[in-house]
Amino acid sequence: MLRTLSLGLIIMALTACATRPAAPDAPLRVLYLSQSVGFVHETVRRPDDDVSTGGLAPSEIALQQIGQAGGFSVELTQEARDITPARLAEVDVLVVSTTGPLPIDRAAWSALVAAVEAGRLGVVGIHSAADTQLDFEGGREAWTRFLGGQFDGHPWMEGAPIRLTNLEPDHRLASMWPDGAAYAEEIYQYEGFDPASVRVLQSLDMRGDPLRRAHPVPVTWIKRIGEGRLFYTNLGHTPSTWDDPRFRDQIIAAVRWTSGHLATIPDGPNADAQDRDAVRAFLTVEGLPTREATTPSGVADQIRALQALHPEKRDGDATAYDTARAAIRSRLGY
Repeated sequence: MLRTLSLGLIIMALTACATRPAAPDAPLRVLYLSQSVGFVHETVRRPDDDVSTGGLAPSEIALQQIGQAGGFSVELTQEARDITPARLAEVDVLVVSTTGPLPIDRAAWSALVAAVEAGRLGVVGIHSAADTQLDFEGGREAWTRFLGGQFDGHPWMEGAPIRLTNLEPDHRLASMWPDGAAYAEEIYQYEGFDPASVRVLQSLDMRGDPLRRAHPVPVTWIKRIGEGRLFYTNLGHTPSTWDDPRFRDQIIAAVRWTSGHLATIPDGPNADAQDRDAVRAFLTVEGLPTREATTPSGVADQIRALQALHPEKRDGDATAYDTARAAIRSRLGY
């Protein structure tokens, strides 16, 4: 009886160890997936004949350097079929910079989600991770729900001058970027984005952008998935971004946080801050003054809906867009 009880306790202890994240002082293990099934960004393009790079893409070289600075190891793959339960059991964080329908089957995807939900795996999505899906029926929707949004065009093309609003300047995952920081990048807007499920840390600052939209455009967000953690940033289109110390510091912080190796920080949805950001974007583009007044319920969602009504989405027809803008102005008291 005692031997049976002891054996049971040993099995329970081994099972707990197998499902527990690495100890805070253990070296973090990162797997970087940068497969492109569609458009290939220069950041993930491996050179065919450049011996000096070791055959690695710019972002692969950069992430290895980031890992050295951040104290974590980095394994590289450009084959999504490597994302198996066995491989995931050997890493703490999966970093993703991908495009198109990845060849990850339902079983592998279910195992990945389960590992994240259990807190055994963190995920860091970079730039075109939002222009990605899974190669099975319903895979696009599954990826969108998981990440928090899906590519819906990039009015801000490569090298476009932008400014970044920092919704939480003191947040550990965004403090390296001053509020109003000037930059040049390719910026996406998203469909399937749910403000109630994420905490947005950075967005486009319409006060400083030459190309402006009357709806909010999130740039960086975090979310909890069960006991697990996900970080996403739209930045990372160009090799120069990967060399930026602010971007590198942010990725280090993201790896540590998603792995559970960073002190507790605010990570719940910040819908109120996002609503204020939406109203600020609208007022800025409309040329209206800010008023100290309570925003009517639902008006931020009306502002977000302008994205789908914009003339560029409707062959230049601005009828629905102008009607919606007028309704929002009226609800805001203008």
